[in-house]
Amino acid sequence: MTDTAAITRLIEPTVKELGFDLVRVAMIGGTSDPTLQIMAERPDTRQLTIDDCSDLSRKLSDLLDAEEAAGRDPIEGGYRLEVSSPGIDRPLTRLKDYADWAGHEARIKYANPVDGAKQVSGIIEGISGDTISVATPKGERQIEFANIASAKLLLTDKLINATAPLSSEGADLIKTEG
Repeated sequence: MTDTAAITRLIEPTVKELGFDLVRVAMIGGTSDPTLQIMAERPDTRQLTIDDCSDLSRKLSDLLDAEEAAGRDPIEGGYRLEVSSPGIDRPLTRLKDYADWAGHEARIKYANPVDGAKQVSGIIEGISGDTISVATPKGERQIEFANIASAKLLLTDKLINATAPLSSEGADLIKTEG
């Protein structure tokens, strides 16, 4: 099994050196299509351009290849490297994400059920220490960050407006059938 925490420690300095924040490191695709998924963003825009993804992909590929050549391959067997922006309905992986995205809707899955519930959806109110406040139709919930298995923003008009693309350059070149 791949140690994604070790990979995070290995690649984070390179990600930061390029001026990005690391959002998520995950192995996806199972045994049929093992893929090392790296999500990163510019701290000031929360996005990446295609050139950013390309630059980061090349640097990380070189780093991982050097580790393999030195006999310290962090991933057993073949895999694909996928570098991307977190996207509009992004995962919330760091405590600071809940502060950054306060006012937006999220679905949070618990690591351990709370009052019989496995997940909660609502508007992120903010954080206090290691606790996230979420306004739900049934009232405000206090969620310990350590009890979050996974979380992501939900696609809403408010989120779309808050995440307008950095550039629409080339959009006029896209042709659709019809």
